[in-house]
Amino acid sequence: MTYLVTGATGTVGSQIVQQLLKRGHSVRALTRNPETAAFPAGVDVVQGDLTDPASLAPALAGVTGLHLITFGGPYFADLETGPQILELARAAGVRRVTVLHGGGPTPLETAVRESDFVWTVVMPVEFMSNALSWADSIRKDDEVREPFVNRLSAMVHESDIGAVAAVALSEDGHAGGEYVVTGPQALTVEDKTRALAAARGKPIRLVELTEDEALAQWRAAGQPDEVIDFLLMVYRDTPAVGRTVVDTVERVTGRPPRSFDEWAKEHADEFRG
Repeated sequence: MTYLVTGATGTVGSQIVQQLLKRGHSVRALTRNPETAAFPAGVDVVQGDLTDPASLAPALAGVTGLHLITFGGPYFADLETGPQILELARAAGVRRVTVLHGGGPTPLETAVRESDFVWTVVMPVEFMSNALSWADSIRKDDEVREPFVNRLSAMVHESDIGAVAAVALSEDGHAGGEYVVTGPQALTVEDKTRALAAARGKPIRLVELTEDEALAQWRAAGQPDEVIDFLLMVYRDTPAVGRTVVDTVERVTGRPPRSFDEWAKEHADEFRG
């Protein structure tokens, strides 16, 4: 059986590729630029673009399971090509589909939910890898500058998202699943800063920004208005789903989720000067 992973160079897609390989499956990775993509040995790297469904036909040949993302183009624009992609997948004999939830209703996810495929929607909360956005300020100034520092996040290790998706894509029993995926703890910004300091072996100052200071920082970094509006919404009052720990990782994969302490140790060098 061959599994095709779209968004294969992304944070989650690359983990799904690795997890499927670990499980002994044949993996095909879709990317716009195969010549610049780096994948583990044994991965069949193919060219294709989700915004151009016709380009997917060769990649879908012989595929049993398909992992899809819901966006394409700049700033995570929603894909409008879901029906065409699914038509090609059906013609190729694809039986299972997983979708990485995009944070809200999207045309592609809706098309999958309304299809006759065996489908599962994987719905991760905040990625632990989002902490990498602090790497420059920690390396240069030994500090994290954030607003709403008491907000809680049940953030999840990206490899656990990949593991859940790989199981749902390659095993029976997950049809119609809507899997919210979290880590083992709900953490504040201070909790995360403390873990990063311990991992790199050097203190980190936490500087709490006012809302106006945060807006100025995000705008200076070139964040689009829609991204800034989203950040304000989730930081001011994090939705319950984003701060509530659930047992999806252990229930689906048979092992507990990885902690932020573990993630911080794995990435400690990226936070050292």
